[in-house]
Amino acid sequence: MLILHCPYCGTDADETELAPGGEAHLKRFGPGSQDADFEAYLFARENPMGVHFERWRHANGCGKWFHAARCTTTLEVFGTYSAQTLDPPQEIRDAITAKRPGWRWRDFA
Repeated sequence: MLILHCPYCGTDADETELAPGGEAHLKRFGPGSQDADFEAYLFARENPMGVHFERWRHANGCGKWFHAARCTTTLEVFGTYSAQTLDPPQEIRDAITAKRPGWRWRDFA
């Protein structure tokens, strides 16, 4: 079972208390953008085998959105952090690199 730590209320919540929100760190396009950019924002998503950054909502808790870094093949969680953070915190990137030498954040951004 997937268990994520909510960075806002400090609770370890299992997946039944959470609502998935898809890929994190997407560049959003709004009014005045090119149709192709907006289409890519709405429909083009990564579905990697391995490290992935996702948005989650603590639906049955504080109700806030946060980001999680985890491995999609093993469900290993590297950490969670505020949804207002533009890039993953250095300690989470370091935790990923320690388990997966050669991994780099900018390869996935």
